[in-house]
Amino acid sequence: MEQGTDSAAARRMARVASHLCPPTSQMEEVAILKGSNCRAKGAAPGFKVAVLGASGGIGQPLSLLMKMNPLVSVLHLYDVVNTPGVTADISHMNTGAVVRGFLGQPQLESALTGMDLVIIPAGIPRKPGMTRDDLFNINAGIVRTLCEGIAKCCPNAIVNVISNPVNSTVPIAAEVFKKAGTYYPKRLLGVTTLDVVRANTFVGEVLGLDPRDVNVPVVGGHAGVTILPLLSQVNPPCSFTSEEISYLTSRIQNGGTEVVEAKAGAGSATLSMAYAAAKFADACLRGLRGDAGIVECSYIASQVTELPFFASKVRLGRSGVEEVLPLGPLNEFERAGLEKAKGELAESIHKGVAFANK
Repeated sequence: MEQGTDSAAARRMARVASHLCPPTSQMEEVAILKGSNCRAKGAAPGFKVAVLGASGGIGQPLSLLMKMNPLVSVLHLYDVVNTPGVTADISHMNTGAVVRGFLGQPQLESALTGMDLVIIPAGIPRKPGMTRDDLFNINAGIVRTLCEGIAKCCPNAIVNVISNPVNSTVPIAAEVFKKAGTYYPKRLLGVTTLDVVRANTFVGEVLGLDPRDVNVPVVGGHAGVTILPLLSQVNPPCSFTSEEISYLTSRIQNGGTEVVEAKAGAGSATLSMAYAAAKFADACLRGLRGDAGIVECSYIASQVTELPFFASKVRLGRSGVEEVLPLGPLNEFERAGLEKAKGELAESIHKGVAFANK
């Protein structure tokens, strides 16, 4: 009995010592953080979640928020740089999820194997003067590579795409999965929650309400005029002047630019995006758990319009998207906005499909 106690104590001390001895390279640090040297064995019951791009401006706060989520039992953090440090930092939080870090392309498959939910914030951020399309050539390639790994290692996972331009990267992901024979439209979701979060906040400001009590459906896409807040369907029901409608619609559509310009070259909307992504991921996990009545907006394969992809309200469940809800009645201003949004969306979708098939 005493020998067994000594052996267990020795293992514990070795684990502590491995963290106290500074590694000479990032790859050594990853080795320290993997497997039995991870914080704990036997995670709390829950879901396995991977964040791809965990060291970036969105990825770091998103990883922190996912570590705080009680529905997450295992959290895999992947990036091409700096993952060991982020992993070590977040792994010290006294929440239930076991954290493991993965560094670089050779470890992508290990990061993805067995995951229930994969969140993709990977890519470069917007800078002043850049549009989301300026990001396309770099981020499109990143998303394609990551989705090839998903198709191979966790084809049944729910995939949340954050990497911009979402209007194009979701179609790219779909094409990658089609080629691999692992395309399940209900499990591929573009994250547009930040548009809803902004809409709720800005409408709450105008009405003098707590934004947590406001719900604004935002449909269309996730860039500029493709972002269409349905202010006629705000809950609680209310009315706006034409000036308020114009102001709110413009501010919601240009919320990302507002942050990029305010940061003056120091980044884009990373913190609010991480919050919105964690909020949406939590909704997906609650759906996987079997909770009822979970409705969020998301950019998905859709028949709501003639376009193959469109953001609208969806009901989430065990298989991902259980139901795509109709747009509901639109006023004249919203109908005009919808036509404008569809024109730009069609171009973005085509651009994504063409990239994936070239």
